[in-house]
Amino acid sequence: MTLTGWLQILIYFAVLTALTRPLGGYLFRVFSGEATLTSRGLGWLERGLYRCAGIDPRAEQGWIAYTLAMLAFNLVCFAGLFAMLLLQGHLPFNPQNFGALTPDLAFNTAISFVTNTNWQSYGGETTLSYGTQMAGLTVHNFVSAATGIGLALALVRGFARRSAQTVGNFWVDLTRATLYVLLPISVVAALFLVWQGIPQNLLAYTSVTTLEGAQQVIAQGPVASQVAIKMLGTNGGGFFNANAAHPFENPTALSDFVQTLLIFLIPAALTNVFGRMVRSELQGWALYSAMAVLFLVGVTTCYWAEGRGNPAFAALHVDQAANALQAGGNMEGKETRFGIARSALFATITTDASCGAVNGMHDSFTPLGGLVPMTNILLGEVIFGGVGAGLYGILLYAIIAVFIAGLMVGRTPEYLGKKIEAREVKLTMLALLCLPLSILGFTAVASVLPQGLAGIANNGPHGFSEILYAYTSATGNNGSAFAGLSANTSFYNSTLGLAMLIGRFAFIVPMMATAGALAAKKYTPPSAGTFPTTGGLFIALLVGVIVIVGGLTYFPAVALGPIVEHLALLAGLQY
Repeated sequence: MTLTGWLQILIYFAVLTALTRPLGGYLFRVFSGEATLTSRGLGWLERGLYRCAGIDPRAEQGWIAYTLAMLAFNLVCFAGLFAMLLLQGHLPFNPQNFGALTPDLAFNTAISFVTNTNWQSYGGETTLSYGTQMAGLTVHNFVSAATGIGLALALVRGFARRSAQTVGNFWVDLTRATLYVLLPISVVAALFLVWQGIPQNLLAYTSVTTLEGAQQVIAQGPVASQVAIKMLGTNGGGFFNANAAHPFENPTALSDFVQTLLIFLIPAALTNVFGRMVRSELQGWALYSAMAVLFLVGVTTCYWAEGRGNPAFAALHVDQAANALQAGGNMEGKETRFGIARSALFATITTDASCGAVNGMHDSFTPLGGLVPMTNILLGEVIFGGVGAGLYGILLYAIIAVFIAGLMVGRTPEYLGKKIEAREVKLTMLALLCLPLSILGFTAVASVLPQGLAGIANNGPHGFSEILYAYTSATGNNGSAFAGLSANTSFYNSTLGLAMLIGRFAFIVPMMATAGALAAKKYTPPSAGTFPTTGGLFIALLVGVIVIVGGLTYFPAVALGPIVEHLALLAGLQY
């Protein structure tokens, strides 16, 4: 660990915090229908899209209609992408003449990008054509992220409205999020990334002769445009198999900084949108503070673990003078152009959000360093989280937090003037409990079946961690992996696909029912007994609920994986 490393982390956090309120104000104006610079330039296109689709932007939907529209849209998206992957060999923009994906891989990939997971059981540069990357994956990077933003806004409207039967219009939210938020920022980000050295072309791969006389094929293509939205939309699917560790996806320290900033940019700003919509920006800053505490604890732990190095060196007495730890820390699986600090920061950010992009291999992290990304996802990815998903996830935890506070003082809990009653608590718990059901259930099955055990690269606790991380990532709609797992099999493609569906839609439906129930409630003015939800006590309670729920649910599983592996390394045992 170095002073420079800590300064990089603190500068990143300071820049993120400084951008939260300005971008939040812009997003608030966009979704409130107010005039902005982008709406003046693209308003004609928005209105044209509504006319072509036969949508009345002034007609709002109840939670059931909103949810059904969202589900129907995603079903069509899945069918279209699935067909494209199966027909890839007959479609244009395929200079490498890549053929169709197998049905199970096409199923997994289509679900992955529709659910904003972007889990990849394939190597992008050796499997997918330019046409599939652009018209298939990149398009879904936009619309899956826009869907998440719309769902978050629907839940916030549930808190903000009084005795209402509607929570917004899905088609309007989808259009505005894509047209006025994701598209303009992505265009600017893509141009910046091209300047940094990321390719953006439609040329065939280049074959060159190395200095040793060997032949090497250099993959390229429309990379910058996909990288921009994969980060901004917290998608994470790489154009190349090595993802953001590849120099054509992440060539410089500056591109690395900007890409990590893009990941948190909208999730952080949405906390400010929440505060503005409920007429108290302090409410938004309270959520931001809870997220920030968990983020800083995570990145500190990860940097500390990776900076100390691998405990196995101490057990083997390799370097007793330096307490037998790796000099300079654990650089295995990391890029020298980023170093340990930025690798730890990237790993923490990408798993706090539902991004899944990586600039180092989590499989090569120390056990405690790898525990941080795994824990971030296990907590529900509410530490800023995915675009939209992080906000509606932490709001459900906030409902549980105020419910517990109400039990402590013996009165009906309230949050933002809405009484939290049995129905809201049951729906919230239904949403939250579907995640461990998927993660632990699929992990248990894969850990005993030959089809599951065949995919792991390591025995013992690390092999178990590879399986646990895979289903954690799929259910959490993250997409990153302990790279040692060979997941391109019928078993893993199918079960991981189902885990992605559960993590996305089994969570969303009860969450939307909660939004509808809250919108219909009357406003209750705060009284002397109302638990304040803008101060340090609420922030501490919210952080405690997130950590305790995650700890009680998943501690036995992580104890069998990273924790046991760490203790084994201290004892000199390796697998």
